[in-house]
Amino acid sequence: MSGLSRFARGAGRWLRQVAALVGKEWRQLLRDTALVGFVVFIFTLDILIAAGAPELDLRSAPIGLIDRDGSVASRELAGRLRAPYFDVRAVADDEAQVARQLERGQLRAVLTIPHDFERAFVRGETAQVQLVVEAADSNLGYLVASYTERILATLAAEYSLARTAVVLPEVQLQARYRFNPALTEAWYATISELLTMITVASILLPAAAMVREKERGTIEQLLVSPLSPLQIVLAKVVAMAGVVLVGSTVAVGLVMHGLLGVPFAGSPLLFFSLVALYAMTASGLGVVAATFARSSGQVGLIVLLLVMPITMLSGTWNLRESMPGWLQVAIDLSPLRYFVDITYGVLLKGADLAAVAKPAALMVMLGLAFLALGTARFRRQFR
Repeated sequence: MSGLSRFARGAGRWLRQVAALVGKEWRQLLRDTALVGFVVFIFTLDILIAAGAPELDLRSAPIGLIDRDGSVASRELAGRLRAPYFDVRAVADDEAQVARQLERGQLRAVLTIPHDFERAFVRGETAQVQLVVEAADSNLGYLVASYTERILATLAAEYSLARTAVVLPEVQLQARYRFNPALTEAWYATISELLTMITVASILLPAAAMVREKERGTIEQLLVSPLSPLQIVLAKVVAMAGVVLVGSTVAVGLVMHGLLGVPFAGSPLLFFSLVALYAMTASGLGVVAATFARSSGQVGLIVLLLVMPITMLSGTWNLRESMPGWLQVAIDLSPLRYFVDITYGVLLKGADLAAVAKPAALMVMLGLAFLALGTARFRRQFR
């Protein structure tokens, strides 16, 4: 028998052993009702909940109004602070009472229009108003202030034009929105939530599978069998990546595209192939986490420690360019940082393989490094 034939037979036996272990992992997962319920939830109901989350826009913000002028101009200003952005409420001209309403969250801001507000407009003088914003929620406080400033600027420009009767040069901005023409917040929210849940499942499931072997004492039985540590680790990674792939197919095809109308502009084959690659990449982190844990409780805490910075800093819910330079460099070690570009590129922009080849290659390289580290630690633990 030639060396090539012996190698082929050996490789075939090695792969059959891995396939048998993969089947074992799936059977064990199906027996774990709590974990199965968790997987079903994160790829169905959780995505639907994310679609119904509040938009990152100003809607019916309660704003108090103190009108000390009582003029046509002040009433015009009050009329422009209208729905859907503001819910204008007349409040007493009492500083202590206004402060209590802001402290209790009953008002998001208070706008005070002083005496002689209209007269200053008519004379062409600067008319000053006071806006006190409750900025405990900094993003909402910024939106309240910026919307109010825009309304005041528009009103001032109209009064100035009416007073001078001179047509001033102006710049008109014609904005065109690509990939999300209606700026539908649900598209962004559901894709971001999908990325988060894929990451959670890809790290948690293989880590939980490995720790379960430790808790039940079956890891020693596997190690004394004619199996290598790489086969044991690879089987868990492949099995759980398959679960993530099935869950992602349901989430994207049925929930997001079918029920919520999120577009699928690119190739389904390309996207789900890259989902499988990402699941295996993130599973390497799960394997590393499992080597530091001795119980399910410990692995849950370690996975939480990994998932939080990865999802918060990789571009799913924030802008990477706004982070400090050192943090941008550090987050390049996150596989999700590259999968974010891949997902938005394929789903919304219709990107092809050439467009996502570079982030996919970097993602796979990280995955191989994590898998090698996890396998090495696993082998060292049971020598």
